[in-house]
Amino acid sequence: MLEDIEVDLLLEGIYRYYGFDFRDYSRVSITRRISYIVGIEGLKTISALQDKILHDRECMERFLLNVSVNVTSMFRDPSFFLALRSLVIPILRTYPFIRIWHAGCSTGEEVYSMAILLQEEGLYHRCRLYATDINERVLRQAKTGIFPLKFMQEYTQNYLQSGGKKSFSEYYLISGKNAIFDTSLRDNMIFSLHNLASDNSFNEFNLIICRNVLIYFNKTLQTRVHQLFYDSLNNFGILVLGKQESIRFSPYEGSYKYIDKVEKIYRRCI
Repeated sequence: MLEDIEVDLLLEGIYRYYGFDFRDYSRVSITRRISYIVGIEGLKTISALQDKILHDRECMERFLLNVSVNVTSMFRDPSFFLALRSLVIPILRTYPFIRIWHAGCSTGEEVYSMAILLQEEGLYHRCRLYATDINERVLRQAKTGIFPLKFMQEYTQNYLQSGGKKSFSEYYLISGKNAIFDTSLRDNMIFSLHNLASDNSFNEFNLIICRNVLIYFNKTLQTRVHQLFYDSLNNFGILVLGKQESIRFSPYEGSYKYIDKVEKIYRRCI
């Protein structure tokens, strides 16, 4: 099909000119996102989008913003954070210093949720949270610690259901239509660009969290990312995936043991 050729040429052009590699993303998912971007750019063909992206860096930035799915919230899936408190925190307590990688952190809601949880468990002062994403714009937003006030009621309910120990409103100040989170939560955070499709390991971690990212990759890229995570975990380090994701049928299936099958929390065993 002509559309397949156009998609191939677009992704190859982006890789060769900008260095972002989307060639092994799920074909159905990436094609759907590209078609959406063609529409919002006011274009009629994928070839026209390729021409615009290669000659307009602002268009490329918009492409990055729209090709990734930035759906997140604070304490999203409260049962997951309950499992963190009960099953993972006791393990993390055994380390003198804790490195945590949030891969594909989007606008940062999950990172701030983790900081709050660690603070309540008395561990945040000896943690370093590395939050990475492919998109510079969402990283800039994440660094601010500012989120729309309209979501705070939902986030409060999530927080309470996840075992929160305080009043959630203690963690932020209200300014107009925004909630500004306590700057102390950002003390041990590092936000950085990182492309799971092409970049390498940059540290050794006790915990890696990458939820609902691998579902957008094809089998080849999933295998690459599994290797990246395995290489980035210390011995007995913990890996967390999304509920629709798994290490099953990957080359590293035998390298982990379950901590929680439902919440997809694994511990590296070899």
